[in-house]
Amino acid sequence: MIDFPGNTLVKRRLPKEAFYKHLPLSAALKSKFVSDVDCIILENSLTRKNLNLAKDSEIKEIMLLSITLKKQNFDGKIVEAIARQNPHQLIFLLIYGDEFQLAVCQGRLYRTDWMKEKDLSLTLSGNTLDEIWDNLVRQTAISSKTVLSRENQTIHEQLKMQDEINRLHMVIQKTEKAAWKEQQPKKRFELYTKLQEYKKQLEEITHGEA
Repeated sequence: MIDFPGNTLVKRRLPKEAFYKHLPLSAALKSKFVSDVDCIILENSLTRKNLNLAKDSEIKEIMLLSITLKKQNFDGKIVEAIARQNPHQLIFLLIYGDEFQLAVCQGRLYRTDWMKEKDLSLTLSGNTLDEIWDNLVRQTAISSKTVLSRENQTIHEQLKMQDEINRLHMVIQKTEKAAWKEQQPKKRFELYTKLQEYKKQLEEITHGEA
């Protein structure tokens, strides 16, 4: 459930042509806008005024954009292009059939797993738009319970830690596959040694998090 106040609702359809015709995109990416995207809707606009926030902040507006996709395996550069060329802070709700995914661009694109609507969750928390934005990013980009528990860290420190956890998961998976396929005992042993080192690094970061 996306729990945003009713007075933030916009529900305005944005012509996708306005994006791929006016953004500095390659011909290939413009083609992906046509082939991958069905429609783009501005769902909500969050401002200091409509959220009745007492304190001002550096961020002036946060928008929730929904993008209905024609294919689930879409090109993420589409979302990155929209985010980087927009002056506002954007959270994306990606929709394919009855599957939903949240995404945000913070240096790179972060995406949740695909989920059913009943499992979708995004709530507002904070006394300023800056704080609200950081918490929206956390809900979208941070999946590690260990990272989320480090409340003394900034969002940038948490993202860096989450990136390292993601990197280690990927290299562990890659090394496991390589070790399974390797026929030479010496090379297989070397791969298993590397694998144990990667797992040890991940354990040190997550403290045994499942």
